[in-house]
Amino acid sequence: MSAPGNPVVSVVIGSYNRSRYLRATVDTVRHELADLPHEIVVVDGGSSDGSLRWLLRQKDVITIVQHNHGEWNGKPIERSSWGYFMNLAFRAASGKYICMLSDDCLVIPGAIVNGLDVFERALEAGEPRVGAVAFYWRNWPEQDNYWVGFTYGNRMFVNHGLYLREALEKVGFIDAQSYFFYHADGDLCLRLDKAGYRCIDSPSSFIEHASHVNAPLKMQNFEHQESDWETYGARWSHLGEPKQAWNSTTYTDTERTAGKYWNRRIERLWSLSRKKAGAVAHVLRGMSARARRPRSRD
Repeated sequence: MSAPGNPVVSVVIGSYNRSRYLRATVDTVRHELADLPHEIVVVDGGSSDGSLRWLLRQKDVITIVQHNHGEWNGKPIERSSWGYFMNLAFRAASGKYICMLSDDCLVIPGAIVNGLDVFERALEAGEPRVGAVAFYWRNWPEQDNYWVGFTYGNRMFVNHGLYLREALEKVGFIDAQSYFFYHADGDLCLRLDKAGYRCIDSPSSFIEHASHVNAPLKMQNFEHQESDWETYGARWSHLGEPKQAWNSTTYTDTERTAGKYWNRRIERLWSLSRKKAGAVAHVLRGMSARARRPRSRD
């Protein structure tokens, strides 16, 4: 799949102040890719919870720090967009494939390896070209099924999954100027599609997502959702609404990955979010329920 000594896949993870969850994400990646040449690239937004200290001790992790919060020289730091943030990691990655994850995700065993197999077989089959492979994911513990999203033109897009690096290079990576936080992932897959690269799914790749970690930060990000959606619609609505917003499937993780890493802590956060941050939870659930607006950026 790659030349000797070169990584087959670069796993890129964006992170900010989620030390406990970041460590779990990285651990599941390490177990998943133990027998495959790979690299892990984490771009951190200037965490103050011990994440950076931990990252600097991880000799198998390439760490990029882009201070995206706090103050400098007595002035608030102006936040950069999600696309700018993630492009730092995308451009640093050297693998043939780039796997995009969040720091509040867990890789269920087989997810990345199975996705790479789907990608390789699709590329070997020839045209039409494939530029991205979407993984199925769910919010844990409140949801049972896993899904992938569809956007304008009934095109599938990647919330968590794989990209072909050469395809990302061709379209100039994520549009970091037009979107602050939301819908840049859908825009990326539509630009890939326009350039001749399809997005397909990997039916045996599954990701757990902890949706209620760091709810205040998610609420800040949500302030930009409407303007990002307007930009997205202005650019792509001419393709038409998708026939369905989500493709849902069931899966039983016999390894009980979420239970091993999160267990009662996440369940407790989920309970607290309903009691003490009901407005945040309502907004986030409402966004997921809007058929026209599938997204997972948080």
